[in-house]
Amino acid sequence: MTIRNSQWLAMDALITSSAPAAGEPAWSMAELSIPQLVAEVYEAAPSAERGRLLEHLLRPLGILSLFAVAGGAFAMARIRGGWPELKVRLEDIQNVRGEQVMALADHAQQVSVEAVDGLAQMLAASPLLSGSAAAALLVTLLVQRSRARGGEPGQRSAP
Repeated sequence: MTIRNSQWLAMDALITSSAPAAGEPAWSMAELSIPQLVAEVYEAAPSAERGRLLEHLLRPLGILSLFAVAGGAFAMARIRGGWPELKVRLEDIQNVRGEQVMALADHAQQVSVEAVDGLAQMLAASPLLSGSAAAALLVTLLVQRSRARGGEPGQRSAP
């Protein structure tokens, strides 16, 4: 999976734009690229960081919904990983492809946008991932989206 030049230009325009279009939230375009960037970061990450990334995305999701995402690829990983404490096993990490992570990130942000926004803190704290261009762009988009909603990345909204 590779981000095309036109996609990079669109994301760059989103980050550098001074204001969203009239009536459009600041994060609407970012919604389209965040799952793809999560997949890019996943594919470039070493196994230990891949596991942490998957654990972060899987944690807020119920087992039933995991059977519906990416052909059920994450359901067994969640079951084998333990409940409520989750630890994704190396064998599960090796079987996960970028397209599946993209579907997982998309589903996770539909269920809990805060969980996906929390990736910004995880990525920034990881010396192995923080140097990646895709990770830097993803952190920027997540922080921008969170601020547009009036919060900090990973912060839960009041009910």
